[in-house]
Amino acid sequence: MALPPHLRDSMTPQELEMIACQQLVEIVPLIAMEKTAFISGAYGPLRPPNKAKIPLWMAVNLKLKKKCHIVPPDWLTVEHLQDRLNREISVQDEFSNLPFRFAEISKVLLDVASDDLENPDQIRSLLKDLREARQAKSREGLRHIDHSDLSV
Repeated sequence: MALPPHLRDSMTPQELEMIACQQLVEIVPLIAMEKTAFISGAYGPLRPPNKAKIPLWMAVNLKLKKKCHIVPPDWLTVEHLQDRLNREISVQDEFSNLPFRFAEISKVLLDVASDDLENPDQIRSLLKDLREARQAKSREGLRHIDHSDLSV
């Protein structure tokens, strides 16, 4: 994909996903594995059915090989996202509280582990509604900026 010159210096969505994949997630391993050392740290040992915390990139790799189930984060439920959306709509001067990189993490989990989530289609819809509500709030905030204060 050829990007316009003014966007070539910014990060691509794929790069943002890669950064988000460093986030630790909880899994239920389906295989036993000894402690494994990587540049980012040592993870394991994995012993089914005990839960373990590993980076998202490792969880995705194991999930694609059908060697684990990914435990969805507490915030990636219909109830929590609906609550965040209601707060996003009702409170106009701030964003609702969601984890950093929630959009990238949820995209990866929905793409790879939707079978581990309850109501993945409804979660997708709520995440889209949240994004649209935040975009509308941002546009409205930009309209209220006093441009005379920004002059140098």
